[in-house]
Amino acid sequence: MQRGEDVWEVRGDTMIRGIKVKHVGNFNKTEKFLYEMRKQKYFKVLDGVAQEGVEALRYATPVDTGETANSWRYELEYDEHTYRIVYHNDNVQGRANIAILLQYGHATGGGGYVQGIDYINPALRPVFQHIADAAWKVVTSS
Repeated sequence: MQRGEDVWEVRGDTMIRGIKVKHVGNFNKTEKFLYEMRKQKYFKVLDGVAQEGVEALRYATPVDTGETANSWRYELEYDEHTYRIVYHNDNVQGRANIAILLQYGHATGGGGYVQGIDYINPALRPVFQHIADAAWKVVTSS
């Protein structure tokens, strides 16, 4: 590829400035990459990795009865431009999600406070890295 050339063009009463670029070669690799992305193979990878996240959360959740640890699940959500793994914990007592109370802490009935334990972020950190690595592998391999 050569250095871009500064060009001016006159259209009617307007002078337009642009860059003219000359290249040698083709876009085969780019077209192949975009074609593979269109197949959405990476979405299939997310399903397996998301389950790893559930296992990591289950293992890292502080255990009293085990109900909160065993209440983790995930949903894969997507729209036109975004794919998301959403983790849920279904252990709710009254209106309080126990996993959230454990993570961020909570007041007690007697006026005290129980400090939270940051267990969710450390549990998911390696899962996030695995997602990034797996997604990159899918989109760059053929």
